[in-house]
Amino acid sequence: MNRETRLQRDETIVVVDGARRRRNLIIAVLVGVAVLAAAWFLFNRQNAPAGDQPAAAGAAKGASGGRGAGGGQAPTVTVIVPGRSQVARIITASGALAARRDQPIGAAGQGGRVTAVLVDAGTWVRAGQVLATVDRSVQVQTTAQLAAAVESARANAALAQNEYDRSASLVGRGFVSKADLDRKKAARDQANAQVRVAQAQLGATRAGIGLLDIRAPSAGLILQRNLEVGQVIGAGSQSLFRLARGGEMEMRAQLSQQDLAAIRVGMPASVTPIGSTSNVSGSVWQVSPVIDPQSRQGEVRIAIPYSSGIRPGGFAEARISTGATTAPLLPQSAVLSDNDGNYVYIVNEKNEAERRNVKVGTVDESGATILSGLTGQEAVVLSAGPFLNPGQKVNPKRQAAAN
Repeated sequence: MNRETRLQRDETIVVVDGARRRRNLIIAVLVGVAVLAAAWFLFNRQNAPAGDQPAAAGAAKGASGGRGAGGGQAPTVTVIVPGRSQVARIITASGALAARRDQPIGAAGQGGRVTAVLVDAGTWVRAGQVLATVDRSVQVQTTAQLAAAVESARANAALAQNEYDRSASLVGRGFVSKADLDRKKAARDQANAQVRVAQAQLGATRAGIGLLDIRAPSAGLILQRNLEVGQVIGAGSQSLFRLARGGEMEMRAQLSQQDLAAIRVGMPASVTPIGSTSNVSGSVWQVSPVIDPQSRQGEVRIAIPYSSGIRPGGFAEARISTGATTAPLLPQSAVLSDNDGNYVYIVNEKNEAERRNVKVGTVDESGATILSGLTGQEAVVLSAGPFLNPGQKVNPKRQAAAN
């Protein structure tokens, strides 16, 4: 079948090759990426310091051989000659707060129903002050009964005394025999003894009534109250109250065996409760004579005065001043640590880095005190130690030691 295509005069046919268009787009993208990469490389090369490549090569050679001879430049390090300074030795510790003398208060009497509680936790009391009272109605009646028995015994004693006196006056006339007089005397003495027995029983009962008052054994601060009105307590009930004698507090600091050897009674200390920014001054009043075999620590008890921020049972940190010592003082950046302990890098006469193991004492804002390992005359690398290797050639630049 024949098909004829006719084109009108004003019609236009546009033929688009899709494969060629995609190929051109990919070529354009690749060219753009290449141009951007070349521009980035040229920009970085122009801005890089002139000595970067030689320094990197020297560092690599120093790390591998430690000499830097023949090609790489020795790195420049800042060193300090610390000398020896007079520094205070401070031992830090942590531990619990407690009352220095925590006195439990119980019932000394027979017990019974509590009729009144006169103090609460946080109350300051004086020695002998009544803290609570116990019902004493039965004891009061017993006291009245014994008081009457005393009066009866006194009456019997008076009668026996009169009979003895009459018999003694009649002995000389022969109306009373000597044996009868002796019996009258024995009766009189027995009556007087009965008076003393009745008086002792009355006194014991009255003393028992006095023990029904629960009293403070000393002046101080009530820490805890475990008693309520209506509660029935038994004879000898314990820990009805807890009292801090005199309001005196303490911190029980835990120290290692090494630090414990430097502590003496009377050394000043500063105690800071956790969560508080204020310090309380105190002093060491007791050093434990034993070491805990489990923790290998000993207890140091620091006496501190009462303060509203000191609460028994809380936790605190202490700084104990153990006196002054003369030793090198280094910035903390100069002291490094690994599995073998603390160490520093010094620069020897050949301008080589040399590792030196040290024993560190107090570390605070002023720096780290070196107890052993340095004399203070060495050139110690200040801060580049982590990037050095033993035996590596360096170019030392000295910095003055801080006073």
